[in-house]
Amino acid sequence: QVQLVESGGGSVQAGGSLRLSCAASGYTYSYSTYCMGWFRQAPGNEREKVAHIERYGNTFYADSAKGRFTISRDNADNTLYLQMNSLKPEDTAMYYCAATPNSAYCYTNQYTYWGQGTMVTVSS
Repeated sequence: QVQLVESGGGSVQAGGSLRLSCAASGYTYSYSTYCMGWFRQAPGNEREKVAHIERYGNTFYADSAKGRFTISRDNADNTLYLQMNSLKPEDTAMYYCAATPNSAYCYTNQYTYWGQGTMVTVSS
């Protein structure tokens, strides 16, 4: 089992920045091989993927995140990051970290492990 704990959420004004972190614990022996993703869910909306990063560092970004967000990982510390710049009110959502040991699911939303989420609120 892998436990994921997100942090770094908060309230910012439009145009501001936040850096989310996701610390993995438990069975992290194979953490470096996992595909790691950030998802978000706004009230009344379905959960959507923001970005993911594969074991070899390849990244994917949703159109809404391209050019503003950067996903990265530190395998030595079993930590995932999401640097969010130029935040917009429409970025307001609960942000979740997720992991899958199966690379076949990397481009899907079917991740095995999920955190509890960290709230991001962007005011205009």
